[in-house]
Amino acid sequence: MPHTSHPDEDDLEAIPRPHPVFHVEQALLGALLLEPQRLHEVTGIGPDAFSTAAHRALFAAIRSLPTPDPVEHAKNAKWLDTVLTTAREEARGLSAPYLHNLVQICPLARHAPAYARMVEAEHCRRRLAAASQRLTHTAADTSLPQRVAATLEEADAVVNVVDDIAARFPPHPGSLPRTAAPAPAPTVDEEAADEERLLLATVTASPSGIEQMRWLAPGDFTHPLHAGLWQCLTALDRRGTPIDPVTVLWEAQHRGLLRPGADPRELLGLLSGSFGSPEHWGERVVQRSLLSAADHAGRTIEAFTGDATSTPYQLVVGSRRALADLSAVRTRWRHATAPSPQPADRTPRAWATRAAGVPRAGPPQTTTPSATRSPR
Repeated sequence: MPHTSHPDEDDLEAIPRPHPVFHVEQALLGALLLEPQRLHEVTGIGPDAFSTAAHRALFAAIRSLPTPDPVEHAKNAKWLDTVLTTAREEARGLSAPYLHNLVQICPLARHAPAYARMVEAEHCRRRLAAASQRLTHTAADTSLPQRVAATLEEADAVVNVVDDIAARFPPHPGSLPRTAAPAPAPTVDEEAADEERLLLATVTASPSGIEQMRWLAPGDFTHPLHAGLWQCLTALDRRGTPIDPVTVLWEAQHRGLLRPGADPRELLGLLSGSFGSPEHWGERVVQRSLLSAADHAGRTIEAFTGDATSTPYQLVVGSRRALADLSAVRTRWRHATAPSPQPADRTPRAWATRAAGVPRAGPPQTTTPSATRSPR
């Protein structure tokens, strides 16, 4: 009769099988237990490079203990016992049979540097995956009081990891990752659409600031129609054409933005009114674009790290490409939030020199003028 498993019976098939790097770590540790003098050949990794607590504890113990005499080490297991005792302070589950098993399964102790290089590569993959996940989570965390600043800090952390990997692993031909980058997350945000509409209406009513808003790009908008209308506004401003809802409507028709059967009055209504400062709404649009770019970069890099076929330098190339778009939006964000330039001092130099010691009539100035843009 068929065997019926008991609920308390171990289901070995449900236990995830270890990744290949687990066996590489075993081979490396076995080589060092067998020939401890090869530790000086193992560079570029520390205990944190190993994937399990037991392996981290063993490597730390091997590094912390004096290297035994090779002849004496071949005669007895005294040094192995010391390694086990030291490692068990951090990993109590370690046993003498496991150490002997590591020695037995190591193919060749002289290949320890190659094993260490493999461990280093996988550790770099895990570090990059963790950094990209933190970037994605931070960009999506609406509870952060300084969400943009925190996101950019995590982006810098990703860049640092990528640069470190590039320094560890030299470039080679054929470096593009094979993994397809994920599509940008669909944006269905009514608040973002409302702010874009407010921007378009305000700029239409006060178009004099368009020239100073070159940091705003059509790709920053979440709605294609809004992106097209911004292109209409910038084109009209560039040509010196008067700007009002009617002229924008005419430009939108020529650019194919009006759907067949669409009521032009809807577009005229969208472009009517003035609601505060155009720069304020523009900054809001760029801010959302920045956070969206950070989210997409993080998810793209995470996809690359999840592909076991990607080499370390493929991760570098793919990550830098993913971060390029974020860097471009970040530059425009800095221009958008930079302090407004102070008006140039047109006072003649000679007059300014003569008048320097003569106070002007009027109330005394008790505060230093702020160099930052006034709140909108």
